[in-house]
Amino acid sequence: MQTLRETIWEFKNSGRGLGHFNISDSNQLHAVVGGAREVGLPVVVGLSEGERDFFPLAEVRLLINLYQSQGVRVYLNADHTYSIERVREAIDAGVDSVVVDGAKLSFEDNVALLKASVEYAREKRASSSTVLGVNREVLVEGEIGYIGSSSNVIDKLPEGAAITEAMMTKPEELQKLIAESGIDLAAPAVGNIHGIVTSGQPKLSITRIAELAKATCPEPGRGVPLVLHGGSGSSDEEFVEAIKAGIAMIHINTDLRVTYKDELTHALAGAKEVAPYKFITPAVNAMQSYVAQKLRLFAGQ
Repeated sequence: MQTLRETIWEFKNSGRGLGHFNISDSNQLHAVVGGAREVGLPVVVGLSEGERDFFPLAEVRLLINLYQSQGVRVYLNADHTYSIERVREAIDAGVDSVVVDGAKLSFEDNVALLKASVEYAREKRASSSTVLGVNREVLVEGEIGYIGSSSNVIDKLPEGAAITEAMMTKPEELQKLIAESGIDLAAPAVGNIHGIVTSGQPKLSITRIAELAKATCPEPGRGVPLVLHGGSGSSDEEFVEAIKAGIAMIHINTDLRVTYKDELTHALAGAKEVAPYKFITPAVNAMQSYVAQKLRLFAGQ
């Protein structure tokens, strides 16, 4: 099976986007993998610090290995990780990538956290290839700019969190972050926001995405691919345009959570059924359909 790096570049070079979906339990994992199997496309599953406190990475890794042995191209990401201790913990658990979120830190502190993370990932790859005969690469993703941190449905943006051009990541800022940290992937602020804003979802700046992609990947197959966080709430048309402009991977969490909750609530409403698989199955099926639709969309199918 291709490495995650190879898969990301395969999609980017062909003008397609790779789908990343957060999970909190095995039901969501089953749904995401089912969607990938249905359409025959690779997928990345991610868990934030809170999600993996509930569903440990070691358990997820074993299930990922099983799915991979069945021919599913599925990769494991440690999403939004805020300390070097949690970065090391995730890498030791066997992730394929880790998102090191220092967006709230000063630029200097963000770089320092990213550099330490990159160094540990490289050290583990070197030691594993020597000791275990395994050349396991872990990609490190950095984040810069305001994207927020909630994966919930909110009425409005927090005070002082208006999405403006001035708050979006600038090409020179991102180039400097990449040069000083050595990261493999970059998550910029381009009008995206975590969660769903019911009073009006901010729109993606396709122009800014194109500017950043040109700055970070000046030639085909060379540079640092861009990752779009906060995909929930954006329209299919925005996704298509963002991929055309240079986005290589799209993260979705809240939309999948809402689908899970709504379908489960509907199945339990007034029901006397006590067999979990009977009231969970409709929610899993709905999530799988959602994932399959988005994977097709991102891949231009």
